[in-house]
Amino acid sequence: MRPLSVRMRPRAMEEVVGQEHLIGEGKPLRVMYERGRLFSMLFWGPPGCGKTTLARLVVRRSGLPVVELSGVDASVKDLRKATTGYMGKPVVLFLDEIHRLNRSQQAALLRDVEEGRVILVAATTENPSFEVISPLLSRMVVYRLEPLRPEHLRILLERVFSSPEGLPGFDMDEEAKELAVAMAGGDARVLYNLLEIASALAESRGERRITAEDIKVAGARRTRYDKGRDEHYDTVSAYVKAIRGSDPDAALVYLAKMLEGGEDPIFIARRLVIHAAEDIGMADPTALLVAVAAYHAVQLVGLPEGAIPLAEATVYLAAAPKSNSVYRALKRAREVVKKHPTLTVPLHLRNPATRLMEEMGYGKGYRYPHDYPGNFVLQDYLPKELRNVRIYVPGDEGYERRVRERLRRWWRNFKRHYKGDDHENKPSN
Repeated sequence: MRPLSVRMRPRAMEEVVGQEHLIGEGKPLRVMYERGRLFSMLFWGPPGCGKTTLARLVVRRSGLPVVELSGVDASVKDLRKATTGYMGKPVVLFLDEIHRLNRSQQAALLRDVEEGRVILVAATTENPSFEVISPLLSRMVVYRLEPLRPEHLRILLERVFSSPEGLPGFDMDEEAKELAVAMAGGDARVLYNLLEIASALAESRGERRITAEDIKVAGARRTRYDKGRDEHYDTVSAYVKAIRGSDPDAALVYLAKMLEGGEDPIFIARRLVIHAAEDIGMADPTALLVAVAAYHAVQLVGLPEGAIPLAEATVYLAAAPKSNSVYRALKRAREVVKKHPTLTVPLHLRNPATRLMEEMGYGKGYRYPHDYPGNFVLQDYLPKELRNVRIYVPGDEGYERRVRERLRRWWRNFKRHYKGDDHENKPSN
């Protein structure tokens, strides 16, 4: 018997659940389907969201000859053969998992697609910006599909028990239904597999009622997270932005999502170190020490215990005052150096390592700060071309407020430094 997921595949657009932004009234795929028109396009979305189903429905409605291939096992020869022999009539090539094709294989499709001999309809779970060559991607319209919501999965679940193609004669208690929807994680294929296995478990007991325990045994609860796909990049991005935005609750949720999904804890720890330096910086210099300590702690104890120092560092960084003044200052300094590639170190700062250097004035006039009250003395350190350049502009949060006041007190008599309100002193180069 065919798998339940195959038996329950929609045969008409009206049976498709979810993706309202594409198949709702007046939306692009609905219009295309109703008019039987077709152009090259790419369906991009997570597993089990309906990419293949929608592609096949739209493709078959066009009335054009259709060839289906999978990027898993298609060769250049297969691609060439699939797109020839139709006596001038365009052929529709439905290519599932296009991201599995290498660059040469993808390039083999370019001319046929560009000249209209082939209408390419493809599907992928991977971000096409990274996995599909730019010339081919530019000739396709990309449609982004979303994971199915719980209410969508609930509709599909109810259909299974009411359809002759599903599991007629079986039913489920409410707890089992809620658990199955939760465990499916937005993936219709996972839902169907859970129901199929759970029904077999119930039948083995001589029963036709699926329980929550059957669902638990059928498949472990999973977190939808793929380290090689968008879920990885999106979750890491949300994690860092939640810390930057000082929301420890959200940051901990994304940390847990990554850990449950099998993310490398060292990768997470490295992100914390980077964030501590880039987004907290001088507002709380201790943040960098906390992040580095978490990194070493994870190396020392591993998982699962290593999750605790990661969580501690996550909360500390999220709750810390924020400043990117050092990050911006470094960027500004690099721009200045690029603009002035011939900068020379002032003579009084050079090291008089030899008698000749000393005679040439190296080190002459240098004032040793420890010989002066407060271990500070006014003198020029920048090259003369940059005498009035302002690089580091301290922020007004946390420890950096004290740094700002100290620097202002020391350098108040220098034109370039700390006169008046720092926020009015815009850096120049």
